[in-house]
Amino acid sequence: MANCASAKKRIRQTARRTEINRSRLSAIRSAVRKVEEAITSGDKTAAQSALLFAQPLMHRGAQLFILESNAASRKLSRMSRRIKGMTV
Repeated sequence: MANCASAKKRIRQTARRTEINRSRLSAIRSAVRKVEEAITSGDKTAAQSALLFAQPLMHRGAQLFILESNAASRKLSRMSRRIKGMTV
């Protein structure tokens, strides 16, 4: 257990950041799941709108090091390619 004040403060800061990051990651996963569900249902307009909602969340997560930036780009690219290949 931490004894000095700076170590105690670091524990508090880490706990706060962990909670924020966990909430952001959960929001990203939910947005990606909505895109995947729209793709599997075959609704192209719903998939496009869900992707437009998920894209800034994923880029922001990559910028804040919640996601790895190449992983976010790869997932967005694959989802957009699948949506583009859908028939109307």
